[in-house]
Amino acid sequence: MIISPFAYGNTVSSTAFTNRENEVKRLKDNLLNGINTTIISPRRWGKSSLVEKVVSEISKEYPKEYKTVVIDLFTLGSQEEFLETYAREVIKASSGKWQEWIGYGKELFKKLIPRINLGLDPENDFSLSFDWKDLRKHSEEILNLPETIGQKKGIKWIICLDEFQNISGYNDYENFEKKLRAVWQRQKNVAYCLFGSKRHMMADIFNNPSKPFYRFGDIMLLPKIEENRWVDFITSKFAETNKIISKEDARLIAVLMKNHSWYVQQLAHYTWNSALPLATRVNIENALLELIQANTPFYQKEVESVSVTQLNLLKAIVKGETQLTSAQVMNIYQLGTPRNVSKNKVILLNADIVHEINNTYEFLDPAFELWFRKQYFNQPYFKKTESVE
Repeated sequence: MIISPFAYGNTVSSTAFTNRENEVKRLKDNLLNGINTTIISPRRWGKSSLVEKVVSEISKEYPKEYKTVVIDLFTLGSQEEFLETYAREVIKASSGKWQEWIGYGKELFKKLIPRINLGLDPENDFSLSFDWKDLRKHSEEILNLPETIGQKKGIKWIICLDEFQNISGYNDYENFEKKLRAVWQRQKNVAYCLFGSKRHMMADIFNNPSKPFYRFGDIMLLPKIEENRWVDFITSKFAETNKIISKEDARLIAVLMKNHSWYVQQLAHYTWNSALPLATRVNIENALLELIQANTPFYQKEVESVSVTQLNLLKAIVKGETQLTSAQVMNIYQLGTPRNVSKNKVILLNADIVHEINNTYEFLDPAFELWFRKQYFNQPYFKKTESVE
């Protein structure tokens, strides 16, 4: 059985990773040189895969000099959960021996008393907890843990925190944010990579002069992968698995999905899966239908979550209207007042349903846009005569 060379849904493997040479080099250079880095882009554009690739390369090339930690904050709903997870992952990464983990637990904390539990498989069943009242009072001990270990062992740390904007939902968030910045900015042996998919929240955290993390480090705005890169990637992956797709059809896949990493990989996978061994336009058309059908429940939920005037605003955007507050456009699409339009634009932007490009708005999700056009304007998913030259 030949495994598909295209990946989506999780961070992609090294074989499915494409392009990003410039971004890989920049992030890797930053982290190796102790430069804190923030990565901002919409969902599913490849942030996590980029970070995973860079961290993997650093771990392989400098196993003794650097220790790396990657934590996803998506499920961590409080300061206390964040701090316990942070401490556990740092201690686990500090050594490959669980005996040392226990020793660190006793040696490194002066004001906190850690509770350490080991299961039958210590490497995968290692838990660390604290009294939460003490944890809130002495959180600096946790936040300084990699710096303390770094000084003790003569190593550097790279700490990567995914969905970093989620800390804004913690109780007493503003003071916690100030504490994070105050502690982290003094560290000499730790570089932080902070990234998240809520672009407007991330931009507010790192670009707002009134916020603690303003100018915390280098900010990378992750672009889409270029169309020609996708063409080369798709055709080569087909060839490597003894299947064939023309450059024109590979380009069509990228064009249909507007170079969106997740969806290009997904549409390429469905097309590859049905190619016998030559991929045709019919394969692509059927693959696109399969992709949209697979995601339809999410799109239905999306439109159910917006108000009538927000839905009407999406209709105006998908029809290419640019003067959204003109009397004519507001009347045709029943958008309400200019104030309603402005408010709804902000809501749709913050929800990452649309984004602004060159003073115009477009859907962030290209497959959702195709579904939306079909649903509300009966436009076909696939134009058989469409040229991609």
